Amino acid sequence: MDRAPVAFEQGSCEAFDENGTALFGDLHIHTSYSFDAAANSTGATPEDAHRYARGEEIPIFPINDMGVAVGRTKIDRPLDFLAVTDHGEFLGERALCRTAGSPVYDTKYCSIYRSSQRQGMILLGTVITTETPVRIPEICGADGGLCRDYAQSPWQDIQDTSNKANTPCEFTSFVAYEYTGTPGTSNYHRNVIFRNDSVPELPVSYIDAPIDSKLWAALDAVCDAENGCDYLTIPHNSNLANGRMAPYMQLEDTTAAKRAYAQSRLKREPIMEIFQHKGGSECINGLSSVFGAPDELCEIEAVRRMGENKIYMTSDLSSSSELAMIEASKVTVECPEGTIGTYGMLGAGCVHPTDFQRSALLVGLKEEQAIGLNPVKLGIIAATDTHSATSGGVKESAWVGAVSGEANPAQRLQSGLLTSGIDGNPGGLAGIWAAENTRDAIFDAMLRKEVFGTSGPRIRPRLFAGWGFDSNLCQSNDMITQAYAGGVPMGADLIASDEPGKPMFLAYAAKDPDGQKLQELHLIKGWIDSLGKMNTQVIPIATEQAGADSLCKVYTDDNFDSTQSAYYYLRAVEPETPRWHTYDCAAIAEVDRPEVCTNGQYPNMIREMAWTSPIWYQGQ
Repeated sequence: MDRAPVAFEQGSCEAFDENGTALFGDLHIHTSYSFDAAANSTGATPEDAHRYARGEEIPIFPINDMGVAVGRTKIDRPLDFLAVTDHGEFLGERALCRTAGSPVYDTKYCSIYRSSQRQGMILLGTVITTETPVRIPEICGADGGLCRDYAQSPWQDIQDTSNKANTPCEFTSFVAYEYTGTPGTSNYHRNVIFRNDSVPELPVSYIDAPIDSKLWAALDAVCDAENGCDYLTIPHNSNLANGRMAPYMQLEDTTAAKRAYAQSRLKREPIMEIFQHKGGSECINGLSSVFGAPDELCEIEAVRRMGENKIYMTSDLSSSSELAMIEASKVTVECPEGTIGTYGMLGAGCVHPTDFQRSALLVGLKEEQAIGLNPVKLGIIAATDTHSATSGGVKESAWVGAVSGEANPAQRLQSGLLTSGIDGNPGGLAGIWAAENTRDAIFDAMLRKEVFGTSGPRIRPRLFAGWGFDSNLCQSNDMITQAYAGGVPMGADLIASDEPGKPMFLAYAAKDPDGQKLQELHLIKGWIDSLGKMNTQVIPIATEQAGADSLCKVYTDDNFDSTQSAYYYLRAVEPETPRWHTYDCAAIAEVDRPEVCTNGQYPNMIREMAWTSPIWYQGQ
């Protein structure tokens, strides 16, 4: 077999590796330009996010009576790349209400907005909870033009900061923003990443294009390929989507419409965010439509579980301008076929197979059988979704919170809104196998899905598939070169063999150089059986109870059926280590510790892990 067509070409960097180097970064970061981060964080700027990522100290909680962040924080190790993804919605609205002398600065709306950052957040946030969002005429004018005009300055600053920070071969920064659809208070968010400094005049927001197919069409119209503009989108927190990230939303039920949708998504949405501050989106136990044994690792940092769950909803603003929350109990069920839910952002409403990566990929395989294209063909990354500019600050023992409601141990140990507080976590990292550290090399790796996600540690996993790997490949000094030559990497399609045979997999992972040893490798398989049913299996392929610096296995799928479509991805798992809240509990005097420190509601120990993008096989 010839080497895969994604083989790297020599670039401009001295540090060039044709087999790829594992780069770590964060593609989901908020600063004070985001309407919610302004109410929930330290006033940190895009420049602060870049400084933090490169190893410099930045301000952090606590915030003094003057509203100034007086703490300091620093990442444990610098990142290789990042993208600041401030919300594309409301850049102009916020600038208008906060800029003295603007045409609407003295309006009642802007006065209310400025009276409380939290109240301002709610005022703006309600706009994007509908399926037909419109700009606020009182602020933006009848045609919305005033808000578009005032959005240009912050958008330009976001661009300038990224372009200034971008240092080819040393540190990569992408111009980016978040598309923040929240219809029915369900998550419909995507991060939009641009290849280079050729970008649209303004972000295309949820207000401009309130469905994914319209987002891609609108971006295609303003992202001029002739001038070098290129982009991709990355959905996140599908775990809170209530089925709204299923393909074909608001499209006519025809094969032609579905194929057109799949073509757009395959081109523009190559990867998804599997883990971040608001929980994991790999899998959920209990879906009746998916057959397979329960997976205990699905429970780690899960914010959606089947059955009865406590949630927290806002009632109104208290006199102190803090969000007043009401505890409620809700029963989580699977969405009936053909339906979607609401209030996923509050942990409520039904869950759908497309809410979780493992079952969403199965939906894609079924659709491929029906229309000839796979509309859910997504690689895997992870991120933080920090709202305090602490890009990549994922160390459990040093987490300082992502929003102001997490400003100290006592606050972090409380239940909060939008999975903040005890239900949140430090988030994860995106891993990229790229030949060099440049915008083009990293962007191309994302397009071909040769990427991975981790729950925080800098684990380096790789997965290849082929029809004739040497069983001793793990012992070879040129293992990766041989794997490229004889197979395909993660993110690719394994093309059917002309000869009868079983697929072989080279599964490898190396530990975080500063972290725990690795304990297990799991090959996750999903397939559609002869009856059209969706199936998954977790296959332990390598175990070292004492831990190992690296684990490697050449594995043959002896249960392979060439007529059945399937996907495979690798999960590398560390032994148990303390969850972040155990450090916070230890920092509080024993007599003052909240009940959550001792009642067992939250596990004291977790298992950190990494996930590769899948490899797909289309049944013949």
